[in-house]
Amino acid sequence: MGRAGRRLAALLYGALAGLVLLGVRDVLFLYEENRCAMTYMYEYPEYLKIKLPKKTARRYPAYELYLYGEGNYAEENKNLLLTGIPVLFLPGNAGSYKQVRSLGSIALRKAEDVDFKYHFNFFSVNFNEELVALYGGSLQRQTKFVHECIKVILKLYRGREFAPTSVAIVGHSMGGLVARALLTLKNFKPELINLLITQATPHVAPVMPLDKYLTDFYTAVNKHWILNAQDLRNLTTLSVAGGFRDYQVRSGLAFLPRLSQHDSALSVVSSAVPRAWASTDHLSIVWCKELILATIRAFFDLIDENTRQITEDPKKRMSVLNHHFVRHPAKIFQENPDAFTELTGAFMWTTVKASKWTYTVYNDSDGKYFIFPLASHRKSYSHVYCENSMLDTSSWIYGCMNTNSLMCLEATDLSWRAELLPTTKVVILKLQDYPSLSHIVIQVPPTAGRKYTVDCEFFKEDSRRVQLPVTHLFSFGLSTSKILLNSTGLLYNVQLQDFNQIYQAFRIYIESHCHSLKERKPSVYRLHIPWSHEDSITVAKVPSFTEISAKLHIGQPQNDSRVPELNIYSSSDCQYEVILQTSLLQVLGQLIRFHAGALPVYVVSNILLTYGGQLSTVISTGQCSDFSLELVRTAKPYKVEPLISIVVFLQGFNWFREIWESLSLPEVDAAVLSSQDAWFPLVSLILFLFGTGIAYWSGVFFSTSLRLFSSLWLTLIRPTVLQKDNKLITPRRLCGVLSLALVSWTTCGAFAVCIIYLQYLFKVIKLHVNVRAEQNTLVRDSDHSKETSRNSSTHTVKKQSSMDSTSEATQSLSNSTIAEDVNSLKMHVTILNLFTWIVLLNLPSLIYWLKNLRYSVSLDPDPCRSTAIILVCILEILMNSSIFEVKSSKLLKIATKVPLPLSVVMLAFGRMHLYRVPHFVTFSLLLHVLCCIV
Repeated sequence: MGRAGRRLAALLYGALAGLVLLGVRDVLFLYEENRCAMTYMYEYPEYLKIKLPKKTARRYPAYELYLYGEGNYAEENKNLLLTGIPVLFLPGNAGSYKQVRSLGSIALRKAEDVDFKYHFNFFSVNFNEELVALYGGSLQRQTKFVHECIKVILKLYRGREFAPTSVAIVGHSMGGLVARALLTLKNFKPELINLLITQATPHVAPVMPLDKYLTDFYTAVNKHWILNAQDLRNLTTLSVAGGFRDYQVRSGLAFLPRLSQHDSALSVVSSAVPRAWASTDHLSIVWCKELILATIRAFFDLIDENTRQITEDPKKRMSVLNHHFVRHPAKIFQENPDAFTELTGAFMWTTVKASKWTYTVYNDSDGKYFIFPLASHRKSYSHVYCENSMLDTSSWIYGCMNTNSLMCLEATDLSWRAELLPTTKVVILKLQDYPSLSHIVIQVPPTAGRKYTVDCEFFKEDSRRVQLPVTHLFSFGLSTSKILLNSTGLLYNVQLQDFNQIYQAFRIYIESHCHSLKERKPSVYRLHIPWSHEDSITVAKVPSFTEISAKLHIGQPQNDSRVPELNIYSSSDCQYEVILQTSLLQVLGQLIRFHAGALPVYVVSNILLTYGGQLSTVISTGQCSDFSLELVRTAKPYKVEPLISIVVFLQGFNWFREIWESLSLPEVDAAVLSSQDAWFPLVSLILFLFGTGIAYWSGVFFSTSLRLFSSLWLTLIRPTVLQKDNKLITPRRLCGVLSLALVSWTTCGAFAVCIIYLQYLFKVIKLHVNVRAEQNTLVRDSDHSKETSRNSSTHTVKKQSSMDSTSEATQSLSNSTIAEDVNSLKMHVTILNLFTWIVLLNLPSLIYWLKNLRYSVSLDPDPCRSTAIILVCILEILMNSSIFEVKSSKLLKIATKVPLPLSVVMLAFGRMHLYRVPHFVTFSLLLHVLCCIV
């Protein structure tokens, strides 16, 4: 490849790496501002440590149980004479038990408001801030400890009046998964939990599947919940996701598996939660005041007055959760509201026959009833829409039956059909659904210094529903789709046609113009996703120009034909222009959000293909090609992608699936992702190209770093050319291997891997220094020889000829030696690059081990112990090998052919199982070692 080709490749791979960075930037930085208020404690928080049984404390020395309290409440509870309702908080990955304070403090204030008629006791578990999202070996231990804590908590209430028989659990992040795992324990009684609320918990799959224990834990939990869904109906589960601000756990992972508990499980995104309407990051979800208030209100509405504990009725529990987390009617929760209500009070009755009506109230001391006859509107209109800007919890809209007079004394309360929005409460009634109603009544109570507006209108559904086809993904934002709404009404529904995939992302611009400059209420824009509770709401002034991002957390299910909508709660006599265009930046963000965890697999696959290409050039030319040049030549997606796509396609047929299962082969990861609606045909190709760009520039960075280190070494030390040691195995090296193997077996495998990695890195730097020293010596000798030949004109021609031939022979030998060292260096750099990714994938277990070193010297279980011992043996030989041993090997042809099938298998089975990647690389390096020996 010429210089121009190299520049073109660098530009291409630079562009690919740049696209990755743009996607990362969109995920990490380009999201809505934090709209959550902080929760504050009114008194100093205290955490009372609960004494555990000696057996439990001895078995789990790193874990503790605490009771939260403040002020007088904390003092009263020091003797543990508890009379409240127990709630257990489980922190997540690296989480603190002190995160319970937001829930505990708000619940205490709420209890004070009801004079402690009911109150909650909040307990919290200290998991020692373990990194369970990165290391799954302690998840089972945490689960068993929580079981012991539940038994201890319930024992504290024994003998009390209204003693609880179950505990409610709130789990943040991985704490929610640990709570679900309780039900997989053999001796656990399901009736010990009746309510589970999880906050930003990745239920579907781990964010980074870095070890087998983590993926096996997920498989066991989700399989149990799916197979035992009928037995878990008495457990009510709520999962709250953080939305797009939470870049650590994407909201799609926080949705409970669809096959489990349709009628007793609920999954919502915080941006759709009434009275919150805000996306939260992974930490703020535990202190977001709006969410905490919704949670505590739900807790108090769940109390059974007879038992003074959380109700045992699953239907009521689901009703309460839907009331506070899905659709809030701006009413205080009632389990069984009265079917009919008497309209009392000396209010004036006014009949309204118009199809559109507005009434503004300001400081009115007299209440009014406005009655709307429906008979005259049923033929012309299909729906009635009303909105009220007074955001109190009183009833305001009623339905009357067979009213012949101008008054209605008994009516149905239609306020329960209303829905609360940030600036108003609205109700939409389909007239066909209420054939027995003759009138609708709007109640306007007396106001004291308050101003609010009530609007109503009758309309045909077709006149307010507009279809807007979304722009194609490959329009790259160059084309737009737009509509103009000449608003004479209060509500418009814009259907976003063909918006159903997670990789779609759009910018929606809404520009409002009004005919007059009078003051108007703000407009509310809601992006409604009908198949999941992930709506987002934007409030905008009128007139204004507003930008809304439209993207999905969950793709459209196969059997669901509903269409996402943009609901515009508009101001009358205003014009709205809606413009939609594809956002390439947010499309990249969606790719990174859903598939960033698989990028290491694609990077290693590219490096492995390059490594195989370098081995093949050793056979064909006797030289090892440069990493970047070989990457351009060999890292081609058509070598690996077609076979995987064929297998995924064939797995759609039962006969192929039966053959596949009979061979005990694991399911291809792409098929699993497709079943989770997180896959589409081009994603693997795009990720492979992204991996190529990252591999190219990581190689450049790696080579540049080695060059800088060697230059620093030469500057500070100025070493002489080192003597070569041609022995692959010596007693000293054997002792080193045995020592590291012992370290791996007795402490932590990742620790031994890091030690051998640093040794290898040091060896490669020394080799780089040696090559540069030899090159400098050769240049000096060559210059000295030329100088000598110019000054030796007085010598005989025969003697001169003899000296020249001797000099040429010496120089030729030096050149061949340097060439061999350079080739060896290129191969070592590629192997070290591969090994770097293995170290990175094993690093989390090392961090976990270091963090818990004071409790145990040995990491148990260790996900990389056996792999570490094999790698130590392999790398001790490889770091002392050269290209010379490989050239003459009988196994070299086999070694050159292995990286390609390994890359295919790695992409097929490693995307959702990152811990498998080191195994494939280790196998390839093992063949390299055999080439050095055989």
